[in-house]
Amino acid sequence: MLVLMLSCAAEFMVVLDASVVNVALPAIKSGLGFGQADLQWVVNSYALVFAGFLLLGGRLADLYGRKRVFISGLVLFTAASAVGGMAGSPELLVAARAVQALGGALLVPASLTILTTTFPEGALRVRALAIWTALASAGGAAGSLLGGVLTEYLSWRWTLLINVPLGAVALVIAARVLAADHRLRGQPGDDSADEPGNGRRLDVLGAVSATLGLTALAFALSGAEDRGWGHPLTWGALLVAAAGLVVFVADELWLSKVPLIPLRLFRLRAVSLGNTAMLLAGACLMPVWYFLSLYMQEVLRFSAIMTGIGFLPHTLITVAVGAQLAPRLLAWFSPRVLIAAGSLVAAAGFWWQSLLEVDSTYLSGILGPAIAISVGVGLLNTPLTTAVTSGVTDDDAGAASGLMNTTKQVGGALGLAALVAVAAQAHTGDPSGQVNPAELSSGFSSVFVIMAGIMIVVAVLALTLPKPRD
Repeated sequence: MLVLMLSCAAEFMVVLDASVVNVALPAIKSGLGFGQADLQWVVNSYALVFAGFLLLGGRLADLYGRKRVFISGLVLFTAASAVGGMAGSPELLVAARAVQALGGALLVPASLTILTTTFPEGALRVRALAIWTALASAGGAAGSLLGGVLTEYLSWRWTLLINVPLGAVALVIAARVLAADHRLRGQPGDDSADEPGNGRRLDVLGAVSATLGLTALAFALSGAEDRGWGHPLTWGALLVAAAGLVVFVADELWLSKVPLIPLRLFRLRAVSLGNTAMLLAGACLMPVWYFLSLYMQEVLRFSAIMTGIGFLPHTLITVAVGAQLAPRLLAWFSPRVLIAAGSLVAAAGFWWQSLLEVDSTYLSGILGPAIAISVGVGLLNTPLTTAVTSGVTDDDAGAASGLMNTTKQVGGALGLAALVAVAAQAHTGDPSGQVNPAELSSGFSSVFVIMAGIMIVVAVLALTLPKPRD
């Protein structure tokens, strides 16, 4: 039971930290002096590093042992949380968030592997995995509300510092209850590490080049509006992005003996089209929390805790529809029909959300669109996951699942960078640095129109997915 609690607690912390800072963003902005366009890096530094190293984290657990990797990830995550909570500059906070994500990328696959190796196949494992998945969803759901409570009654710093006592307790338990790692084939010191085909190698070049390329691309997109596309810094970032991504593809195709992402997967129409749809959907679903958090606090003048409560309809409806309604509808409709329908409902919600104005209220400007967006997202999440992993052999099932999770994170990060640049076009650059609510509303309105258009594209893509038995 302690092993189950430990694995669930680790997953809960990682998922929680992906969302807990959203409500704290205005307080972080004023506390550390972030610029409006740079604020996104509090979110994106976490998302990009987590996406880039998630697949590598799984291989590390295989190579060095689950207990070692779990404890190492927990130490990194806890220490980075402490540094981020005490950060005195934007740069230090962004760096701490990146290290947090690296710790999370070690924790998540290790915690899942610990569960599956501790509980034998059958009803006991199913029950353990159900609890693990439910707490992961609860982490995302609790993030906004907990972030609001901590920011309102303590400080934004506690959205990070809360991980320190939790991590310390988890470390003590992990050291006591996790089984010791045995020497694994391919582990340093094992002569079989050099045997061909043993599969015990790390594709560090793939993880680093992908993360560097995506981060540079996000940096170029987010700063192009202020600097201009012809600015040397923008061009330099684009060149670094191109070089990083070219190295990643070359590594996956020719250099790595055990690539993070077997590119042969993209020959499957379900994988290539499904991950494209996942990338585009992610470009809307993560940024919506960022923009609505700023709108509620900087335009509607909500407190942090009221903003957290304001997000409850989004969370509860998405979880209810995704967990209860969507699986039942899959018995009657093909995944691509549900993905298309959910995308169109979400698109209608985003268009409705684009009508918000500076004098909108929560009831007139947010609640109605929240219901439509959440129903749409709840309808498409489960069938899209089903579609993306369909037609994949057992040997590639893990890689396909990892690719799907990475694609969603990357879509969210790049989407946020691009949409922040769009929103920035409405700013006149007030020398005082004060936010103009009318400009903010106008910029966010444009962002939600683009999100609606993207979700229509996802609906069209869904209809081109292969039928279940194709």
